[in-house]
Order: sequence, then C-alpha cells, then structure tokens
Amino acid sequence: MPSPAATSRFSFLSGANADFLAELYERYLQNPSSVDPSWAAFFAELKDEAPTVAAELRGAAWAPLPPHRIIGNGDAASHAHGSKKETPADTKDSLALARQSVRALMLIRAHRAVGHAMADLDPLGLKKSSPMPECEPEFWGFTKDDYDKPIFIDGVLGLQTATLKQILGVCRATYCRTIGYEFLHVQDHDQKQWLQEHIEGQAPNYDRAGKRKILEQLTMAEGFEKFLAVKFPGTKRFGLEGGESTIPCLLTMLERGAELGLEEVVFGMAHRGRLNVLTNILRKSYVAIFAEFQGTYANPESVQGSGDVKYHLGTSCDFEIGGRKLHLTLNANPSHLEYVNPVATGRVRAKVQQRAHKVADLNDDDFTRVAGILLHGDAAFAGQGVVGETMELAQLKGYRTGGTVHVVINNQIGFTTAPEYAKSTLYCTDVAKIITAPIFHVNGDDPEAVAHVSRLAIEFRQKFKQDVVVEIVCYRRHGHNEGDEPAFTQPRMYAKIRSLSTTREQYAKKLNEEGSLPPVETDQIQKDFIARLENDFAASASYKPNKADWLEGKWQGLQVASGEERSGNTGVPMDLLKEVGHAISVVPQSFNLNPKIAKQLEEKMKAIDTGHGIDWATAEALAFGTLVVEGTPVRLSGQDCGRGTFSQRHASLYDQTTEERYQPINHIRWGRQAPFEVYDSPLSETAVLGFEYGYTLAEPNALVMWEAQFGDFMNGAQVIIDQFMASSETKWLRMSGLVLLLPHGHEGQGPEHSSARPERFLQMCAEENWQIANCSTPANYFHILRRQMRRQFRKPLILMTPKSLLRHKMCVSDLSDMAGDSKFYRVIGDNSANLVKDEQIRRVVLCTGKVYYDLLAERDTRGIKDVALVRIEELYPFPHGRLCQQLRRYRPETEVVWCQEEPMNMGAWTYIDRRIEGAMAEMESKSSWPNYVGRVAAAAPATGYLKRHTKEQAEIVDKALK
Repeated sequence: MPSPAATSRFSFLSGANADFLAELYERYLQNPSSVDPSWAAFFAELKDEAPTVAAELRGAAWAPLPPHRIIGNGDAASHAHGSKKETPADTKDSLALARQSVRALMLIRAHRAVGHAMADLDPLGLKKSSPMPECEPEFWGFTKDDYDKPIFIDGVLGLQTATLKQILGVCRATYCRTIGYEFLHVQDHDQKQWLQEHIEGQAPNYDRAGKRKILEQLTMAEGFEKFLAVKFPGTKRFGLEGGESTIPCLLTMLERGAELGLEEVVFGMAHRGRLNVLTNILRKSYVAIFAEFQGTYANPESVQGSGDVKYHLGTSCDFEIGGRKLHLTLNANPSHLEYVNPVATGRVRAKVQQRAHKVADLNDDDFTRVAGILLHGDAAFAGQGVVGETMELAQLKGYRTGGTVHVVINNQIGFTTAPEYAKSTLYCTDVAKIITAPIFHVNGDDPEAVAHVSRLAIEFRQKFKQDVVVEIVCYRRHGHNEGDEPAFTQPRMYAKIRSLSTTREQYAKKLNEEGSLPPVETDQIQKDFIARLENDFAASASYKPNKADWLEGKWQGLQVASGEERSGNTGVPMDLLKEVGHAISVVPQSFNLNPKIAKQLEEKMKAIDTGHGIDWATAEALAFGTLVVEGTPVRLSGQDCGRGTFSQRHASLYDQTTEERYQPINHIRWGRQAPFEVYDSPLSETAVLGFEYGYTLAEPNALVMWEAQFGDFMNGAQVIIDQFMASSETKWLRMSGLVLLLPHGHEGQGPEHSSARPERFLQMCAEENWQIANCSTPANYFHILRRQMRRQFRKPLILMTPKSLLRHKMCVSDLSDMAGDSKFYRVIGDNSANLVKDEQIRRVVLCTGKVYYDLLAERDTRGIKDVALVRIEELYPFPHGRLCQQLRRYRPETEVVWCQEEPMNMGAWTYIDRRIEGAMAEMESKSSWPNYVGRVAAAAPATGYLKRHTKEQAEIVDKALK
C-alpha cells in the first residue's frame, strides 16, 4: 500500500469529491459546455463507459444516482462543495488523477466482463484462452512506468488505493485462473452486487479436512467407474470418467444447501454419469448395482413391468450430510436427454406446494426448502429447445420453483460432433442468459475450484430463488459408450486424453506436493474404497432386493389397477351440485363484470335452478367445484385455458375497470376448500406438458390437467407423451394421473385444427397404460373428470374434447345425471323412443364423439327409425363387455357399422375394427366384421376448403344411415 504522503495525493478523489466527479458527469450530460473543456473532452473520450465509471466512484458499478445528486439547472456541484473554486492547475491535476482512477476502474470492469475468456478452463489444454486486449493495462493508456504507482479506486476490489500491479494480480487471480465468471448480464441490482462481492471477496481456500473430503469424493467417483470397467469390461454404463469432479460439486451443493434450509432436492439428468450419481449421491447400494450388472436377480423396479436399462432408472432416498437430513429424488429418464428438465421442475413445484401454508400465494420461504438440480450435457444443453422452454417457466407464477441449479458436464463433444459444429455461441451455456442466470465456468481438473463455485451457486439460489449455472469443463475418457472408439473422429483429443492423469491422480499429487496429505494417506484412501467395493461385489451374488418403492409416501393407499368395471363413486348429492352451481354463477357486488359474461352467468344460474340444459363448460365447473369442496385440489394449465380457446370456460373473470381477477370456484366455501389453480401458460407444449406430468409424479391427490389450444398442438410435446406418459408405469413403475384435454372434431377449420390425432394415442395402448375417451355428453365429462380422483389407482387420461359441441343445443345434460348414484358410461346405448323395437333394428352404427350429433340430427330429419346409434365413450381400455351388452339387444343379422369423421388411416378405425370383430364374434353375428364409414385415407387430417368439408361430412352421414 502507498505511504500516507502518497495517499494524500488522492484527496481530490476521495469521499465527497468522488461524488463530485459523478455529479460533474451528470452536468456534462445536461450541457457539455457547462463543464471545463478538459473535463468535457475527458467524458467524451469515455463514451458509453462514462456512466459506469461515475457509478464506480460512488460504489457499485451499477448503482443508480440518488435523486438529490442529479444536476439540474443550478450549480449543484458548487453547492455540494461550498465556495471551492478550481484553478487551472487544480483542474489539470484533478483530471490526471481522475484519468488514472477511471482507467483503473475500466481495467477492473473489463476483467469482470470478459476475464472468463482468458481463464484456464480446458483440462485438455486444446482450447487456449483468448487474449482480451481490454484486460491489458496498455489498452487503457497505462505504461510500464505506471505499474507501481498507487491509484485511488475507492473501495473497488476491497481496496481504497492500489498499484496497477496489485490490481492486475487480484483481477487475474479472481477472473482468469481456473474459474470464469459471467454475471454482468444479470439485470437485478441486488443480485449483481451480491455476486460481485462474493466473487471478489472469496477464493477457493480449503483446510486439510476440506481437501481430504474432496479427495475422498473424487476417489468414490473414479474408483466406482474403474471397478465396473474391470469387473464388467465392455458393458455399457455411460461412465463419468473425465468428469469426476461432478461428485464433489453435487455433494458440496447438498451440504451447503442443507445448512441454508434445504430439505428436499429433485435431480434430473441424462444417462452419462447416472450410475455414479445413483450410488455416490443417492446412496443406491453398490451391492444392488453389481447384482444388476451380473443379472443375479430381477430388479424390483422391473418385476411388474418391462423395466429399463440401468442408466435410465431413478430412485429416492433420505440422505444425511453435515448432520442434516435431506430427501433426494432422481427422476427416471429415457435417452431423450434434456426432456427430463420440465418433468423435474414440475415435480419440484408439487413438493413446494405440499409444504406451503398458502398455495395461492407462495413466498420465498416456501421455495427455500425444496430445490431442483439439473445435470446437463454440453451438446444437449446448447442443442435441445426444451432447455430454453423450461427456463422460460422459471419465474412465471404458475410454474416458479424458486430457482434451478444447472450443472453442465461439458465433455467438449457430443456423440461424435465437435463443439464448432454443435453451437453458434461462444459457450454451450449461453442459452441461460435468456433468464439472466449467472454462469460459472470451471476447469474440471481443479476440484477445489469446482467445489467453490458449487457452494457459491447454491448460496445464490437459496438467497435469490433464481436459476444459476455451473459449467464443469472436463472431458469424456471413453467414447459415447464404453464400447465406442472415439479416435475415429477426434484423434487429437483422444491422444491427449490417453496421456492425461485422472483428476484424482492430479489432485492427490497436488496434496502430496503442498504437504496437505502425505502419499501414504492418499494411497490408503484409495485402498480402503476399493476394499469396500470388493466386499460389496462379493455380497452381490446373494443379494435379495426389497420390494419396489413405487406406492409409498404420498402414494400410500393407492393400488395397481385391476378388473374391467372400476368407475368409482362419482355422483354428487344434489344439494352440493346446487351449492357449487350457484357459487360459480355469481361475482361480488362491487365487481365490474363484462356484460357478455354477466349474461352467460345468468344462463348458468337458470340451468342450475331448473336442473336442465347443463352445457359442457358448466358440467366441467361443477366437476372442479365439487372436487375442491371435497378437499381435492384442482390444477389446470395450458395456452389460454383460463378463458378457454373457444371462450367457453371463463374460470378467471376480470374486472372491466381494475382488471382484478376473480375465480368463482375458489369462493364456494372460502377458507374451507382445496385450492383451484388455473394458469395461462406460455406458448410451449413440451415444457408445460412435461411440467404438469412431473407435478403428477409427486402429487397423486390433485386433479392435474393440461389443455392444448387445439388438439393437434399436442404433437409439439410428442416426446413427453411417448417416452414418459405412455410407458412410465411399465418401464419405471411410476404412475401419473395427468389429464390431457385435446380439442378435436372435423368442423371445416382445416387440416391443422381438426384432429387431436387419436390414432397416435390408440396405437400405443397396451398393458392398460392409460385411458382414451371421447365423451359426447356434459354429464359423462363430469363423471370422467371426477373418476380420475375417485379410484384407487392413477392412469393418464387422454380426452378428445369438443369445439362446436360446447354450444350445441342437443349437447346438454340434466343436473340429475350428475347426482346420486349416477356414473360414467363407457358405452351409451340408443334408447330413443322414436326407434322400432330392438329386434327390428336394421343397422347399428357405432361411433364416438361429435359425429353422433350429426348422425342423430340427420336421422331425425329423415325419420329413420331402424338405425340405432351406439356411442363408445371410452376407447381404451376397450369396453368389450359393455359393447357386447349393447349388441346383444339386436339380432345376429343386424348390420354393424363403424362411423367416424376422420380419414380411414386416422381416428379410431385401425385400432377398433378388430375389437369390434371380437365383440361381434362373441355375439355370433352373421357378419364377420364391421363396415367402415368415414373419409378415405388421406395424408392431411382434413380438407382446407369449407365447401368440400361440408360435402364430405354429408356423404359420411348419408352412407352411415342409408
């Protein structure tokens, strides 16, 4: 530090005079000619950096000027400093000193901004750090003669004055070694200030015990992989070799997080390193893993189902670290890498709400106790759009989780694709800047630095409840899997890797050389761990697993589905229906309701009072309302679902003056009912559907629904449907009660808004994996929604929901159809009084959904009395018994027709024809199979021409009835 005499030279820039420089700049902004020409030239030279410098001299680089400091027309600077007048000599000296300080501050700021590009991040040394001219003193006008001169920097870097050499030393040590910080893109003042203080005020500094702990963690990570390689050579395991610092990273986060109030963590990750995380983080026993590799027992997670490969499975455990307990969950995940992200975050949200005191108004304390940690690969993080979609949910009211910690294991390669072919950005983590998440890049071969930024990351998350990213720059010691030859495509990289000592070896050597741990101690740590693995390997030959853990915790009391008839008790007492119906038809007297909505509510109230004319939206509201009154939470999300795509739902009403929102369903029995949540989602299908699916994995006792704006929009979330919803129970023994509401029906709206693609769902039907339905009455819709929560098991429900039927005069039900012992009908027979006797029926037309009303209207118009219309409401599980019951009413000679609106290669036909044949055979029908009536096979679901649509629809109805 400079002597007191030297320090006195900076008296001009200290204290209030530092503010004076900022005020002088404010005056310059008002009128450049109002300041001395030398100062004007100085500020002009700084250009865009001048505001930053002025603020730096007041404190933090982003601090706004206090209102009383902003210069107006008066001479505020003179006022602030009394009658002090500058002489030309004073001005010259002041300007020289100011230039020094400003240039030093710019040099510091340059390191904060781009120092990461100079950091030593690549353990392979193949990517050299980039020289940054602005991080060199010469860029700012300094010379070698200036290196030892004290410069006033007013507390920046924790120093009042410092030499240029000192400033460079601190900046390079902080920003350009094995950690690269990116945080200046963070827009929040408090977050940025906190980050700067913690980055510049702290450095990796571990005592002997801390270093030994890190070495032990690296030993577990490396030793486990090497042991598997020796015992099971060539077996796929997608090992963590080269990225072993991931284990100290995660353990540091868990230990520090527990100290800061964390009680539960949900992990999501792809397959690389999953076995290591399962054993060394989630405490799945080595014995169990070895037994799976040897095939000495049937994995309990696959006893009741098809199972999955080891590196896709999840688990959960109670974990003790640092004397504190955490509950950890690792989501099962298919090979689709990042698609687990929204699933994991949805699961976090459910767990947050389970612990919250007030679901409708979550606060930061609610988010303190549960967090999500997502592990990513570099190529997938940069390349898969679901990453950005999930991040966009981060701070939205209905999807906020209190911040996700992202750990990117950067192997510097995809499968075989090099980074320069995989991304256009500088870093694979640049996508995180869309939500201004701070990003910490760290060299994976510096495990102390990895642990340091991991601690910083979890502290940031716990304090600010925001996302944060840790990128561990490492490598993949083997190919994409252990049987792959990576040198085919990356010979230079893998020549380097083959010559490189492991992270553990390098760290043990470092500890030996610095005297922290002697070689005998580091060697013994390794020997002890290998001995433990050998003992567990021997025990694995006789390992007997416990039962599967899939119906425990919140799932306790639920069962595996069995039997065909399992409707549950879905009817409701009439007085409760009326109570709910009245509550959803009124608003507070002071609420300025839209006149059109007011008229709808009047009609709704009339229908409730008379008990007739209950339309689709009212039946839905009654289902929701009765459930919440009975204590079952209801959650609905999707694009525009509050109002409804077709302006039918209006679950949220808006005051026309204040835009205050009112949800009638939440005011049936205020304070004595479960919450009803409805969230208009962002324009995302994959992330939002994945989120809701994840929510149902943690919360089986709430009715959770996702509604597509139009049914065919669901194909934007096909991976979630195919890889998770359709098969999670059989692969991973994980139930879900998620409901998909998919508007469907051919009404002349063109090929993109007609079909919810029921054929795709029906094609995947097997092992009672889910339910597919196309209800034709409001009452049946009411019952099937309530049925989801009134049975002893959970299955996804895929509902083809109506569009034109929402206001169809014939598509109404009586309130009595929902009361008492009423229930859901899987098949609805034809009991019309206008028909001939059953034995005189000429034809039975089987159908589902909206086409029934087209057939009914035309049949009545023509006066046809010998054609019966039978509706199959639930397509899967197929209601074989109920269909046979209906067909028995008619003669064996009666013709059976399947009628649908969709083209022959779409809709239910290719799924249902053989099933109808089975029912007809059982009835000993004279015909061997049903006749098909519908559109011809087509590439597009529907025509884009209304006239053609109308003609086709008329032909279908005519042919079905003729």
